[in-house]
Amino acid sequence: MTLIVDQLGKRYGDTAVFSGVSLRVEPGEFVAIVGESGVGKSSLLNCLAALDDWSEGTIHHDGVDLGTLGETQRAHWRREHLGFVFQAFHVLPHLDVAQNVGLPLLLLGRPDPARVREMLDAVGLGELGARLPAELSGGQLQRVAIARALVHRPGLLLADEPTGNLDPTTAAQVMDVLQRQAEDSGAALVLVTHSTTAASRARRVLHLTALGLKP
Repeated sequence: MTLIVDQLGKRYGDTAVFSGVSLRVEPGEFVAIVGESGVGKSSLLNCLAALDDWSEGTIHHDGVDLGTLGETQRAHWRREHLGFVFQAFHVLPHLDVAQNVGLPLLLLGRPDPARVREMLDAVGLGELGARLPAELSGGQLQRVAIARALVHRPGLLLADEPTGNLDPTTAAQVMDVLQRQAEDSGAALVLVTHSTTAASRARRVLHLTALGLKP
């Protein structure tokens, strides 16, 4: 499922957060977006996820113009087609690991314990499904988040600083898992990061500036 962004811009009043962003990401492709703090990387990612509105331009995913969708339609689109990996993990503390990973399938009305086990095995947590998040390390929690983001086989995977809270060794392990799982699933992967090490894994690295995305 191809992601096509054309001349996207976002403003708060007269202040531009970003402008002139054009981007095409094919299924199975890994693109990293880097830039200085405050340049709007996370805001851009939130627009790509249809979590936030934009001021100009268009976003199409698999031929669907996200700008034409209402809030309920956007929510259904995210539930079906989007996986999002956050820096802060955002796992639910009262659910065990398997329940956290299986939540997207539950929300879609198609619970699949075998698929959950498959994803836990894929991220190296096959024996920890019954653990609570409080019993896991930061690197393990990020792998839970990756498994949750991919369990429903989304066409688009967005990752916002997924290694920002991790030590270098754990960060490398998490990037290994994220990259491998995205490739295996054929998802279009967009990563925003400050980390040149994480960005170096991508097929393309783009720099977000006040004038848009540049190679």
